[in-house]
Amino acid sequence: MTGTTQQAACCREVHRKSAMSAPYLVKPVTGPIRGTVRPPGSKSLTNRALITAALASGTTTLTGVLDSDDTRVMVDSLRKLGMQVEHDLSANRMTVTGCGGKPGLPTGDLWLENSGTSIRFLTALCALGEGTYRLDGNKRMRERPIDDLVEALHMLSVDVQCELGTRCPPVVVHAKGLAGGKTEIDGDVSSQFLSGLLMAAPCARQGLEIHVRGELVSQPYVDMTLGVMAQFGVTAGLPQHNIYRIPPQKYRATQYDIEPDASAASYFFGLAAITGGSITVEGLSNYALQGDVAFVEALQQMGCKVDYSENSITVHGGALRGIDIDMNAISDTAQTMAVVALFADGPTTIRNVGHMRHKETDRISALVTEIQRMGGRADDNGDGLTIHPTELHAASIATYDDHRMAMSFALAGLKVPGIQIEDPACTGKTYPNFFDDIERICANSSS
Repeated sequence: MTGTTQQAACCREVHRKSAMSAPYLVKPVTGPIRGTVRPPGSKSLTNRALITAALASGTTTLTGVLDSDDTRVMVDSLRKLGMQVEHDLSANRMTVTGCGGKPGLPTGDLWLENSGTSIRFLTALCALGEGTYRLDGNKRMRERPIDDLVEALHMLSVDVQCELGTRCPPVVVHAKGLAGGKTEIDGDVSSQFLSGLLMAAPCARQGLEIHVRGELVSQPYVDMTLGVMAQFGVTAGLPQHNIYRIPPQKYRATQYDIEPDASAASYFFGLAAITGGSITVEGLSNYALQGDVAFVEALQQMGCKVDYSENSITVHGGALRGIDIDMNAISDTAQTMAVVALFADGPTTIRNVGHMRHKETDRISALVTEIQRMGGRADDNGDGLTIHPTELHAASIATYDDHRMAMSFALAGLKVPGIQIEDPACTGKTYPNFFDDIERICANSSS
């Protein structure tokens, strides 16, 4: 790292810490909450669409895009790599002029804060370039493993390394284009490694054959990646025995409308569940590209009723009962489930989500700690946790710079007086207006 780069990174980190927001005291509600909401665009879809649009030839128009910390660092990085990105905030629209299969500039010093999606996707994209690229992030990012992706790229003769000799960023890529060929990757840490390789694959000279070792976590997110690639004219076919084969192809610029964020929708579905109310989320359906819409099926197991329409999903709260559930495929909603489970009759066990320990924070440990801080009972089971409903009390909830901790535990504050969320601004990672939307829907329901 150069002195100038190191100084800039340190300044960004100091600024981030000084910008920690004042705690947010959640106002409890009485009675069922009813209403309609449309969450912002999906972060997962926005960042995938930005990568594929950047690799296309021509200009793509993206509508319904998310404006958040994670998408901003992605846009900033693509611009540093030579792609033109224009963002109309008022219209939730971006136009992206791609570089036809590789970065347009031979160097790039990319700062990704704590956006794991961005650094993993961009590391694979940079391997397509011709030059030297460095990708780094904040303190937590430097604790998040990326060596599985690095090793997979090594097998493709890409000169890439973790700069500090750890398994984590900063990552430096000395790229000479991606020849293609065969590689392997473990599937049990993050599906984003595979998604990054898949999106880069069509631009490799020979295409890629990717072998996934072991169980692949969060399979729906890989399906989402393939779905976005298809929207840009690339076909992958169905994998055989955990083997993905992507021949050389060209991404085509297009117009693409991004669905509302299904993970964000889980908080409003959870709101209906814990208050016995009825919440409709517009823009999602049973056929949504995002696997996290399946969260409503988990609520259905707990006693809620779910109605689907062509362009909305409604959850009606009911008497909640504890369940035993494998949430590997929808782990981004596991924190929401853990908080909803606090108000069920009987314990709830969330299983097969050990990979959550490598997210913005160790989410299993953080959930157990904060539930106990409210007087609740929760057991860390290694690859998941068990929540035992009991009487709760006021508490100040630590968020660990994790947007999903803040949004999930806000639900508890709607039922338990005195719940305060530390650093609520961390929701800016994916949902900057979350607390405004919660307040609005609760106020409209009681008026």
